[in-house]
Amino acid sequence: MTEETLTGVVPPVRDWPALDLTGTDFDPVLAELMREGPVTRVRLPNGEGWAWLVTRYDDVRAVANDPRFGREAVLDKPVTRLAPHFIPDRGAVGFLDPPDHTRLRRSVAAAFTAKGVERLRGRARDMLDALVDRLLDGGPPADLTSAVLGPFPIAVICELMGVPAGDRDDMHEWTQLILSSAHGKEVSERAKREMSAYFAELIGARGNSTGEDVTSLLGAAVGRGEVTAQEAVGLAVLLQIGGEAVTNNSGQLFYLLLTRPDLVARLRAEPEIRPRAIDELLRYIPHRNAVGLSRIALEDVEIHGTRIRAGDAVYVSYLAANRDPDVFPEPDTVDLTRSPNPHVSFGFGPHYCPGGMLARLEEELLMDALLDRVPGLSLAVAPDQVPFRKGALIRGPESLPVTW
Repeated sequence: MTEETLTGVVPPVRDWPALDLTGTDFDPVLAELMREGPVTRVRLPNGEGWAWLVTRYDDVRAVANDPRFGREAVLDKPVTRLAPHFIPDRGAVGFLDPPDHTRLRRSVAAAFTAKGVERLRGRARDMLDALVDRLLDGGPPADLTSAVLGPFPIAVICELMGVPAGDRDDMHEWTQLILSSAHGKEVSERAKREMSAYFAELIGARGNSTGEDVTSLLGAAVGRGEVTAQEAVGLAVLLQIGGEAVTNNSGQLFYLLLTRPDLVARLRAEPEIRPRAIDELLRYIPHRNAVGLSRIALEDVEIHGTRIRAGDAVYVSYLAANRDPDVFPEPDTVDLTRSPNPHVSFGFGPHYCPGGMLARLEEELLMDALLDRVPGLSLAVAPDQVPFRKGALIRGPESLPVTW
């Protein structure tokens, strides 16, 4: 054993490079780290020092839900990280701990409940049908990403946020610049400032609103003094950016399906299994590169005999947790009827992704529309010719050439 509490020896620090992975290949470095132990140490390409990495399902959920690991303390530490630029705003919900985190999430909770998301279903289906109509009218071949998988999540998140249709292109461009490391820190920072200024104006104009969209809820919460204007803007930016993650997730989802005709045939023959299949595909696809935001241990904590000392940085890997064989038998197999399927693709604990139900709704609508309305849908190029994003924090194809 190499655990500190047992022998005084800690695991070696492993370098975790920023790999530009293609397809739905699982990160080989992460796979190696999972084999090395439940708690390892990693050094990512940017930031300073090293951080603990937790990979087992039960441990990941425990750390994510444990108040002894905080997000706010990250702001004052140059933690080793994937992103070359690290520009969190103080007061942004991703870097708040309860009770402030709880207060801020509560201000928009109504928009993300089952009822709030269901309110969008009809409008979302209409927007998607129009995109598929245009795809079919244009004829094959086509790029499924630019024709459907890109514009659909943008339209839906803008609808939920209360962003006017005429501003969707700006939102999309800002999001792409913020999420990519390829353009450099200055470009990313400028895009974030511009999006923040946009939301500051939109939220500021809705101080007395009774609307159900997110910016109206935030404007009203600011007006009542429940959140500050800065907090409201930071939350709006995070939610807007998160909404577009569906483009990458659905890109990987359909890439996987179109390279596995057996899966598509079954989903067409048994439409009743689609909701369960979506959970399995969300469990299986590697949503991101490496890991997301770290936490800081606020006191000494022991995990599997390893002492995490106060002040140490800790990462959890939801990707690794989703492949834990103790929870998911044959984890590297796509089992469309896997049940139960308690995946953590949307996170866990207080920082659970608020848009999880919205993303599931979008994936359901996309699967129904594309499998039922485009029966001959297939890749127009060899699988290894599909271009995947480079230098991106969130994984997904740049384009998905299809025919039918």
